[in-house]
Amino acid sequence: MNVNEIPAYENEFDSNGVDSNGKIFTLSDETIQIPDETGVMNYVRIKAASGDESYFYKSKFPKDQIVLHFTMGYLKGDIATLTQSDYHVSVPFIIGRNGKIYNLFYSGYWAYHLGPGSVGGNSTRSKRTIGIEISNIGPLKQTEEGMATYYTDIYCDNDQVNEYGQQTFRRFNYYATFTDAQYESLIVLLRYLTARYNIERKFRNEPERYEILPNIFDFGGILSHVNYRRSGKEDIGPAFDWDRVIGGVIM
Repeated sequence: MNVNEIPAYENEFDSNGVDSNGKIFTLSDETIQIPDETGVMNYVRIKAASGDESYFYKSKFPKDQIVLHFTMGYLKGDIATLTQSDYHVSVPFIIGRNGKIYNLFYSGYWAYHLGPGSVGGNSTRSKRTIGIEISNIGPLKQTEEGMATYYTDIYCDNDQVNEYGQQTFRRFNYYATFTDAQYESLIVLLRYLTARYNIERKFRNEPERYEILPNIFDFGGILSHVNYRRSGKEDIGPAFDWDRVIGGVIM
């Protein structure tokens, strides 16, 4: 999908609540107060019209970290992937390129989101961390036709340099950038979650932001998926503006 087509694609989901697999959801606009602040967080609560809740576990665990991901997809496909029946691989929040925060389930519950081979164990750490997926196609490859996604479709022209960053990280040399609306919403969501669950507003310094952390359980704060996985994952990637997020969360 071309990046210019994404706004209409996301608007279509907002208008009919149908994901890429044809599954129907009810969407409701909600607002919640950020604890100990004057600000509020606006979000969209998503529930399967069928009543299916089998993509997460209704059990609560203390939370000590927040882990950022990118989806390597587009919103309707992201929703479909994260709400597969009886699969239990999901996160409570997805942020669309339009900046909307979509809430799939109560953040005190859990689902697998770190994956096999994760430091500390997929089950143990998935229970104690809150995953946030940011809708972003992730790694790109430069071709004569334009910047191609992992799935080989053309994402943008080579001269649309604001849509991607060039920096070699793990398996790839280019990564799609994030929107201003996504950064603004992510900052609000992080401020809400850190206050709600008493998670420290701490971030790793470079280069540790992009490294596997063997002592990861000793860090209470905000990390990304690559801190848990030695290979197979690139999120949140080098096109992510950590300084912008840190400045908004720690202010």
